[in-house]
Amino acid sequence: MKLFEVKKAWSNRVRIGALEFGNFSTETPALLLSTRKGLPHFTPPDLLPSLPSPDSHLLQVSPLHFLEGLSPATIAKIGGIHKLIGLNDYGVVAVARDSVHSLPESKGANKFGATFETPCGRLLVKPKDYLVMISCMRPNIWATLADEVPAWVSDKRNRTSVDRTLRWLDDCLELDPAVGSVFGAIVGGPSLDERKRCAEEVAKRNVAGYWIGGFSLGEAIDERPALLRAIVDVLPDEKPRMICGLGLPEEILQGIAAGIDLFDSSYIYTLTLGGFALTFSLDKNGNQDNFEPSQMGSDSSKINLRATVYRKDMSPILGVCTCHTCQNYTKAYINHLFNTHEMLAQTLLEIHNTHHYLRFFRVIREAIQEGRFEEYRQTFIESRREHYERVADSEGVGWCDRISQLVFKCCGN
Repeated sequence: MKLFEVKKAWSNRVRIGALEFGNFSTETPALLLSTRKGLPHFTPPDLLPSLPSPDSHLLQVSPLHFLEGLSPATIAKIGGIHKLIGLNDYGVVAVARDSVHSLPESKGANKFGATFETPCGRLLVKPKDYLVMISCMRPNIWATLADEVPAWVSDKRNRTSVDRTLRWLDDCLELDPAVGSVFGAIVGGPSLDERKRCAEEVAKRNVAGYWIGGFSLGEAIDERPALLRAIVDVLPDEKPRMICGLGLPEEILQGIAAGIDLFDSSYIYTLTLGGFALTFSLDKNGNQDNFEPSQMGSDSSKINLRATVYRKDMSPILGVCTCHTCQNYTKAYINHLFNTHEMLAQTLLEIHNTHHYLRFFRVIREAIQEGRFEEYRQTFIESRREHYERVADSEGVGWCDRISQLVFKCCGN
């Protein structure tokens, strides 16, 4: 069975694809739901069906999460990750880095393996040990081990990270756990030459797709378009591309414009943990001026439901939203849950934020399908920038200036 198929592609790299699994398929560009030990951080399994389907059926899992619990051998005896979490009709994508609990730590990495900061402490993960975890978990897709480095390391250290990542890729392919589809890891930091070299070498290997790492580790946002072009231009069109570290709506659009197919959702976790609910417009043309007037104390892209202004607000987060949270609960109730430290607050908020972001991806796919993605992207970014500028002018809030500058940089190709 073919894993990936490009359904429609445009000359500017933007494309619609389809990921095919044994029991379901989903269109790309798509969002991978961030998980902790296989399940979303706050959403229980019985509420997962309330999310858009099949859009929500892709889960990103870090094998390192299980080092503080069940052993790989126990997971294997159970029947793998799907049997363990009881979600057989979901696609599981295993990546060592998850941008939440398993963060790359370049200082501790050496020729033997990559180092990660995890809830268990700093761990050195060798390719052989990593492959044992993968073979026991049996994910649908898994990415090879990578030596990710921040943007400020020396050129020599950056070259070393590429050499190590390629060597570990060969080690993983040689060990071959014979489970799932393997995605070759691509790194290279802020160097165009190293990014291109790594991508060219990985493209020569027998892999099913590509995992692009090393982003959101200190590089400037206006450097990314050139870095992404350097990578994507040398990769074959028929294989999927996944990236880690791009989470903001502007960053998602930036990645899609470069030809990326799969994105992680650590942004949703960060928002939910802080008590923020996404409220930006899902207008099909990308217009971000259509904000609900009831969003008091909001920057109109998100609202803070911990704020006292919502204590007596009996309206849903968004009146037009069809998620389980907005159909059944009010801002006042969620604010009460936060004030009483009830975990249900995060559960309801994660459901809304995930639903909203999945709908955002659906709107993007429709724009690509109709050949108007570039117009959508420019309208979305420009209207957000203009809104932040208006807020800054009316309220004199310094951070809005900085956000406006960040959004403006995302307009670059």
